[in-house]
Amino acid sequence: MTSTENPRTGVRARTRGAILRAAAAVLAHDRAAPLSEVAERARVGRSTLHRYFPDRDVLLAATYEEALSEIGRVMDEARAQEGPAAQALRRVVAAHVEVGDWVVFAFGDTANEVFDDAPDAADPEPEILTDLVRRGQEEGVFDPEADPAWVVQVLWALIFTGLEQVGRGRMPRHAVTPAVVRVLERGVGA
Repeated sequence: MTSTENPRTGVRARTRGAILRAAAAVLAHDRAAPLSEVAERARVGRSTLHRYFPDRDVLLAATYEEALSEIGRVMDEARAQEGPAAQALRRVVAAHVEVGDWVVFAFGDTANEVFDDAPDAADPEPEILTDLVRRGQEEGVFDPEADPAWVVQVLWALIFTGLEQVGRGRMPRHAVTPAVVRVLERGVGA
């Protein structure tokens, strides 16, 4: 890296990011895919991939960490705590669909649990989402008798199912958000 190159935007950072995005896309759908497939998707040679990530476990751990970072970023951008609950819910769904490969990679395989530093620590995202559901119940737009934690689990299941359908070529990505929102709103609407 040259002295004028920003470590977040330089060639190394872009290459690392391309490898991680490729790993999420490839390994989300086939955890056992060869690393050569990841390198090809990232448009780098295998030797370049191995310079950044010496083995599969290092790549998996870095991809998981980046997935959580990307999911956190879009959750922040979705502003789940702002505005009417129904609109906030739509933004949350769209945010997760936007980073679909990261979501499927991070949560599609329980093997990723080995990368959690504190598996018993409370994850703030479900609390944000249960608070969103409670707010919607108070606003009268979500079923007041539905358990908020259950609604969040249904939300995850719908998002994940939509993303799996995209991965299998059965649904275009742009159709996932409206499908999830339609099913969820009709299922929990007051």
